[in-house]
Amino acid sequence: MPFKPVENPKCPKCEKSVYAAEERVAGGYKYHKSCFKCGMCSKMLDSTNCAEHEKELYCKNCHARKYGPKGYGFGGGAGCLSMDTGSHLGGDPIMNRVPLTPPKAMSKAPDGEGCPRCGGFVYAAEQMLARGRAFHKSCFKCADCKKGLDSILCCEGPDKDIYCKVCYGKRFGPKGYGYGQGGGTLQSDCYADFEQAPKTTVIDTAKIKAPPGQGCPRCGGVVFAAEEVLAKGRPWHRKCFKCKDCTKTLDSIIACDGPDKDVYCKTCYGKKWGPHGYGFACGSGFLQTDGLTEDQISNARPFYNPDTTSIKAPEGQGCPRCGGMVFAAEQQLAKGTMWHKKCFNCAECHRPLDSMLACDGPDKEIHCRACYGKLFGPKGFGFGHTPTLVCADATAPALHSARPNSGQKAPEGQGCRRCGYAVYAAEQMISKNGVWHKRCFACCECSRSLDSTNLNDAPNGEIYCRGCYAKFYGPKGVGFGLGAGTLTMA
Repeated sequence: MPFKPVENPKCPKCEKSVYAAEERVAGGYKYHKSCFKCGMCSKMLDSTNCAEHEKELYCKNCHARKYGPKGYGFGGGAGCLSMDTGSHLGGDPIMNRVPLTPPKAMSKAPDGEGCPRCGGFVYAAEQMLARGRAFHKSCFKCADCKKGLDSILCCEGPDKDIYCKVCYGKRFGPKGYGYGQGGGTLQSDCYADFEQAPKTTVIDTAKIKAPPGQGCPRCGGVVFAAEEVLAKGRPWHRKCFKCKDCTKTLDSIIACDGPDKDVYCKTCYGKKWGPHGYGFACGSGFLQTDGLTEDQISNARPFYNPDTTSIKAPEGQGCPRCGGMVFAAEQQLAKGTMWHKKCFNCAECHRPLDSMLACDGPDKEIHCRACYGKLFGPKGFGFGHTPTLVCADATAPALHSARPNSGQKAPEGQGCRRCGYAVYAAEQMISKNGVWHKRCFACCECSRSLDSTNLNDAPNGEIYCRGCYAKFYGPKGVGFGLGAGTLTMA
């Protein structure tokens, strides 16, 4: 069987076979790389500047000169006069080559479905929307000046037609001084284009009465959303939202709700309901009482009873001092119980306390630190307001241990590790093995007072200073003892 070579496409310029390694494609034809150049200026081409016409290649400039439009503005540069028909280039004149055909008659759409301007069908490729109606792109222009519009310039008039912004302002915009061709001119033509300017209709909403308690508190009319202003959850008309005394227009920043369920500006509210006397008035620093007596001032103010003890709480839930209900705004906490702010004071000297000064005593009361030390602190030499020796009966008291030796001890494992009595928060010291009184927190061997820096917990549950801990539980042998370098076999 004879061998048949594979037929390769022919280059339209040289009529020779074109192989894959050297092919260039344009207009559905394959060219050699060396043949892929302009047929007029022989400029080498690529995919960005190539134009094909009847198997002939051109650059974009030569293609426009030979086959592009001719006349004013079309030529080597826009704006110049060129009547070159391209006859010297060997091509037919554009006017002779492309005959002008009359436009086809447009098919009419059903009534209300086509273009509002011409009535024809509007397809998606040429559709322009205004007021939900589809226009042809060519019909989407101003009804007065015929200027082409887009979505930014289009203004929809009340006559269901579209206008540019200038024509819309002339026809439907406000009239009078300052409104016209330019701001600042006198334009009072209310009958331009033989049409009367639209009249402004003012509707008094106060005449539309609302059910009792649902309308505007000032006029009683229905309040619609477009004119609604809220104060204390009640809707007001915007025109009614004024100060009751000086009728100043208010907003949400300067409006003050009075106890009489009306609204005031800040100045009138301060005069009527604010504090009176020296330093309280329109300006601080002078005496302003508005000619009112103390009885009139006190009667005009809203009544407030600050005595919360009158509202009794259930047993065990109120303030431990007065038994009244404790609300969040005046709440003070001590050992899980809630106190009134005015009751949160020392049970002895009645000094006001806070969370830093309060000490919870074993009597379930609160004390300042000084009173707590007097009542529940250690007694004897060095303990008191000043580290002095005080003898009330002129005889020195016998020295004795400051640790309690009477009374009920704490449950096993909950009290002080040294004495066994209850430990309160103000005198609590903590070690690895439990809690201790501050007075009991001392070395088991030498009774030296300890703190968190020199504390050593021993395996026997006791606490020692560093020296005693090393003596009992430290390493033994040469070099370990009271002084390094000594021999001790203790």
